[in-house]
This record gives sequence, C-alpha cells and structure tokens, in this order.
Amino acid sequence: MVAKNLREFGISVVDDFCGQIKGFSILDQVKALYKKGMFRDGQLVSQRADCSTKKIRGDQIVWVQGGEEGCNHIGDLISYMDTVMFLAAQNIRRYTIKSRTEAMVACYPGNSECYVRHVDNPNQDGRCVTCIYYLNRNWDVEKDGGLLCIYPEGHDGIAQIEPKFDRLLFFWSDRRNPHEVFPAHSTRYAITVWYYDRDERAQALKRYKKDEGNAQVNEKKMKSEHL
Repeated sequence: MVAKNLREFGISVVDDFCGQIKGFSILDQVKALYKKGMFRDGQLVSQRADCSTKKIRGDQIVWVQGGEEGCNHIGDLISYMDTVMFLAAQNIRRYTIKSRTEAMVACYPGNSECYVRHVDNPNQDGRCVTCIYYLNRNWDVEKDGGLLCIYPEGHDGIAQIEPKFDRLLFFWSDRRNPHEVFPAHSTRYAITVWYYDRDERAQALKRYKKDEGNAQVNEKKMKSEHL
C-alpha cells in the first residue's frame, strides 16, 4: 500500500504503526533525550545571509542512530521503518533504495514555533523519500496547532496531516512535495528519516567531494597570495 500510494499521490499514511505500548516506550525515550538537553536548534541546508534560521524553522533536534544508550526503542522504530520502506522500494521502479540517514528526533517546544514552506531535497542530494513518525498523544490541531500541510505537485488540494500519536507518514522528498509545519502551541515530537536513491546519492557525493577539493585549492591559493 505504501508504494501504491506514493506512486499515485506522492504521500502515504500508516496509522497505529507500532501500537500503544511500543509508542509510549519510544515517546519516553524521546522525552528523556530532551530532558537531558541533547537537542539543538534545527539548521538549514542553505539560507540567505540576512535570514534568521529561527524565522524559518523553530524546531530543536538531535540525531540518533538507535544503538545509543537509552535509545533501544527508538532503534526498534527505525528498524520497523526500514522493513516497510525496503519492502515498498521493491515496487518503486524509479529509485534504488538501499540506505538512509540517521534518525532526526525533533521537538517543537510549543511556543508557536513553525517551519515555513520548504522542500526537503531541492538540490538532488540523494534523498528520495521522507519518513516521519509522530508521537503526540491526544493531539488536537484546533488547540495545539502543529498541522503539517503538503502541497503535492500535480494534484488538486492540500494534504493536511495531523501529527497524531503512532502515525507514520511517507512522501517524496523532492520538489514534488513542498510542505510546512504550522505554529505548534503544545510540545510536538516527531522522528524523521530520509531514504536515499542509490544513484542520485552517489552523484551527490561526487559533487561534494569535487566542491571540497576546489575549496581546498582556493584556500591554498588565497594563502599563497597573502604570503
């Protein structure tokens, strides 16, 4: 179903993904990370020099592999995500999906923080599918805000995704799915991983390596000119 929905709509939602007991265990570990002060302000891939990050995205994040102490339930979630995604990938011919990022655990503290309309992968960095798991019990968007709105290219209307507890969301990461998070008035938690297309990721890494080499050459040239 995930592959079919992605092909037809560019979006797929799975409710009651882990079940209440496992979901509570994951939430407890996320809250423990936040209580320990592990989260930092989210950063932007690129931005204008005169634009404040906080005006664009107000979440706080920590990157997790899943094997860290106190993160075993988060690690289980990542494994469940992988199982679903890699099975779905067998029916998505456009991409070869074999790897992903670490998990980004995010918190909007509840002071009307938002994330303005954006695209996850506007520059062909290899990410092809965004996968988000929500951890917000008894969430009411009328009171709590934090609605995710996706504006799928080529489709009429807007996909309005409530960040409900134990909900898993998949969508294409590229320019087909601009999206935004409306101001959150209560603490809002989510865990996101991005799955890579093998070929696009390989090309991106080649570009990064080339750009890094050019930057080193330019730095050496600048130093020599000032000796």
